Amino acid sequence: MPVQKSDYEACLAEYSHHVGAIELFKQYRPYLEMVPSLRRPSESVITIPLPIIRIRKAGSTAEATTLPCDVAILMCDPEWKIKTGAEIFIFIHRPGEDFSDLLMRWRQTQVLLDSYYEWLMPERHSHILSEGTNTKYPLFVVFAETPERIKRGLVGAELPFVVQMPEVSLDENTVESLS
Repeated sequence: MPVQKSDYEACLAEYSHHVGAIELFKQYRPYLEMVPSLRRPSESVITIPLPIIRIRKAGSTAEATTLPCDVAILMCDPEWKIKTGAEIFIFIHRPGEDFSDLLMRWRQTQVLLDSYYEWLMPERHSHILSEGTNTKYPLFVVFAETPERIKRGLVGAELPFVVQMPEVSLDENTVESLS
């Protein structure tokens, strides 16, 4: 059975919240260790679903563009309220997407982030210095239904991935308590 759009959308919605992002990082420990404070996750992890950056061009002009990743996750020092170096880019396997399409989204992200850029931050975090860094990390999310060639391709390209089960871990009671 192919990947379902509802599975993609459920993951996108879940990882758009810092709690879901941290749960994802628990499946890939090196990224969990980058979180500045697990005791203050809402101040340590900034999630930006379907992110937009502003790229500085020659002569002080700037152009806003969307990144081809699904969620950008920025780390923030909760004491100083400044963004730390790590930027993690989540790529969720989309319905109908093959390995080359998935890999190309990461490559396009790398190209876009190769010049000076700044983040268009969510309103709640707009006060945080939002310049980009040189430490960019991808994380691919695939499903049990994802073809094996995609998983083999990610292994061959030495790119980290986790296999997500199609259920959503944030139930309605959890979401209400987070509000």
